[in-house]
Amino acid sequence: MAGNIYLATAPGQSRFPYCNSFLIDGSETVLIDAGIGVERLRALDRAKRIDIMIISHSHPDHILAWHVLKDRFLFLPRETPDSVADLFKLGLRFTDTVAKAEHWAQRVGRELGVQPLRRPDGRYGDGDVFEVAGVKLQAIHAPGHLDDHYCFLETKSGTLLTTDIDFTGFGPWYGNPECDIKTFKQSIHKVMDFPHQRVCSSHKSAFDGDATDLFRSYLDIFDRHEQLVLDLCATPRSLDEMVMASPFYRNKAPDKIVQNIFEEQIIAKNLEILIKQDRVEAVGNRYQKITLCDNEK
Repeated sequence: MAGNIYLATAPGQSRFPYCNSFLIDGSETVLIDAGIGVERLRALDRAKRIDIMIISHSHPDHILAWHVLKDRFLFLPRETPDSVADLFKLGLRFTDTVAKAEHWAQRVGRELGVQPLRRPDGRYGDGDVFEVAGVKLQAIHAPGHLDDHYCFLETKSGTLLTTDIDFTGFGPWYGNPECDIKTFKQSIHKVMDFPHQRVCSSHKSAFDGDATDLFRSYLDIFDRHEQLVLDLCATPRSLDEMVMASPFYRNKAPDKIVQNIFEEQIIAKNLEILIKQDRVEAVGNRYQKITLCDNEK
């Protein structure tokens, strides 16, 4: 991408359960995130012995193959909870019931091969600067997507690593209980204001130049998400009925239980906003759109 910073692309067009990693090659070799999968990570480590691994946040696609480098120096965000040491506890964090947590843990553990993280060798926080491999890498706390979500700016080259501010067509993802739309928007504005020469995310290729329009288009997707939920409320529906309609995943996710867990969170967060805006009202267990006539009553 720039200087001695390289994009290590993931399989499957960098879609979940994979994500891109970022390699900094110098006197010390640093890898940000372990989402390129076991085989690619082993090959990369053979070619460039990796000394330090930095995890940007604790979603499974970002820690996917971390165990390949479990004997290397490991940095985790200051906000990452101890639950990462146990997949079931991590599942409880990412879902809202014991049954859902057990299914989540089985899905990422047995089927994806994710292993619990060990105790880190170091922690980092907002504004901390890694001076490694001949670069200065500034950590930027960007919650909303997840409490411990971080982006990074390599200050010499102006390379901005936006991790899961990812510019994908799906748009911002906030399907866990701790995700928050308002905070997510604030984080995007915070990150986009850093002076940069290029941006690269965890699920797309690099973009050279001023990415302001890219960030703005990404922010616009929040409005599209609201509209999707508002359209569902044109006919009174329960939350379960909206989840079954699958406005976000369109029933294309391979695991329908996980799909429904995330879909419910995304829909519920938009319903909360629409209710505060007096655009939707709850009648019993159903939600319905408030028309102009209703507002004038």
